[in-house]
Amino acid sequence: MRASETACLFFDNCRIHEEQMIGEEGQGFVQALKLLDGGRISIAALSLGIARGAYECALKYANEREQFNQKIFEFQAVGFKLAEMATDIEAAELLTRKAGYMKDKGERISKIGAMAKLYASEAAVSVSNESVQIFGGYGFTKDYPAEKFFRDAKLCTIGEGTSSIQKMVISREIQKDA
Repeated sequence: MRASETACLFFDNCRIHEEQMIGEEGQGFVQALKLLDGGRISIAALSLGIARGAYECALKYANEREQFNQKIFEFQAVGFKLAEMATDIEAAELLTRKAGYMKDKGERISKIGAMAKLYASEAAVSVSNESVQIFGGYGFTKDYPAEKFFRDAKLCTIGEGTSSIQKMVISREIQKDA
């Protein structure tokens, strides 16, 4: 994600006055885990935007590019790819919106946040991969946006916990519900 401003911060021998402390001493890890739940919704939304961008550029290209005297969108393989991409985006959006709604209501969001992040980030990778496929050889060039979406999507499966971590969170939460 070349547009992401990322840096390392080091707090060696850093002391904080008790008035400036957020939360209770010794509870930082618990607070960090709670922040991850909300952060996962943010990553789901970011993933959704990447997926939508990859889809829209592929759809536009498929309606412009012609092969054998027809638009490539008219080839069933391309049309089906776009249909699956649109479906994945819609499902990811619904999960992400539900997670955001539940967070706004103050409900527990560990499970739905992890589900939204898992599904949306994996959908972003899949949709951006199919976008590159629709562009063919052009999909890897910087002349078209498909390569950027493809490159950026993978990071979403890692940030705020990998897809494997999301599955672990979800499985723990559904076990509690059983």
